[in-house]
Amino acid sequence: MSGTWMTTRAWLLMLPLLMIMVAVIGWPLVDTVRLSFTDAQLVGTAGNYVGFDNYTKMLTSSNFTRTLSTTTWFAVISVAAEMVIGVLAALLLNQEFRGRAVLRGLMILPWALPTVVNATLWRLIYNPEYGALNAALTQLRIIDDYRSWLGEPGTALAALIVADCWKNFPLVALIALAALQAVPRDITAAALVDGAGPFNRFRFVILPYLAGPLMVALVLRTIEAFKVFDIIWVMTRGGPANSTRSLSILVYQEAFSFQRAGSGASLALIVTLLVTVLAVAYATLVKKTAGSAA
Repeated sequence: MSGTWMTTRAWLLMLPLLMIMVAVIGWPLVDTVRLSFTDAQLVGTAGNYVGFDNYTKMLTSSNFTRTLSTTTWFAVISVAAEMVIGVLAALLLNQEFRGRAVLRGLMILPWALPTVVNATLWRLIYNPEYGALNAALTQLRIIDDYRSWLGEPGTALAALIVADCWKNFPLVALIALAALQAVPRDITAAALVDGAGPFNRFRFVILPYLAGPLMVALVLRTIEAFKVFDIIWVMTRGGPANSTRSLSILVYQEAFSFQRAGSGASLALIVTLLVTVLAVAYATLVKKTAGSAA
């Protein structure tokens, strides 16, 4: 059977899937691009062509600049914390001790919970009237009065980061734990015999095996954190005073709350472009990491 026929048959077999992808992904994307160059409203008018006015307005808006800064801080701090906590948890669960299997199972629970459930649980913990956090801190005499952790601009973003870390660090831990299984025991034993301390064993023996998988976890979590919507929407709706508003929430508000479909579409495409740039940069970094490891 010729190679040309094999290629043609492969394309024919993929044709139904390609048609579905064009219908589900391609057409909405094209229509979003079209809308972004109009002043269309969500209800009532198709809108007129306005060129790049929507993009200019969005990129020069103080709301966009502030929201981009908030989203960046959220992504950087939460992902960094998740990477550190996840690796430490993986190192702990890689040791032999009684009850390790049970602890591994329990660790998956936060990640397995739906994000809405996780956000609701943490909103109850942070409740200013009967929240468990206020009760614990007052009994330990760390604070004198109950505080509204999600109602103060100075603490709301930090509270959200804690909730997001608790939800997602198990993913990093599972990836790191799987990578630790590939570390040869004889190499770590030899390093121990040579007098290498815990830090040097981790840095020179274990970390090279973790670098590739951790880079994949870093890519996944950074992209997810940068386009975060659900956990923030459930816990704070982007408040107080828009101090926790993410780019995805800004897109939602622009398109659906204010019913400005044209500017909402342009903002959505800007966010998509930012996430794409992140994905390409990380993919290049992953290739370099894999190449150096090889």
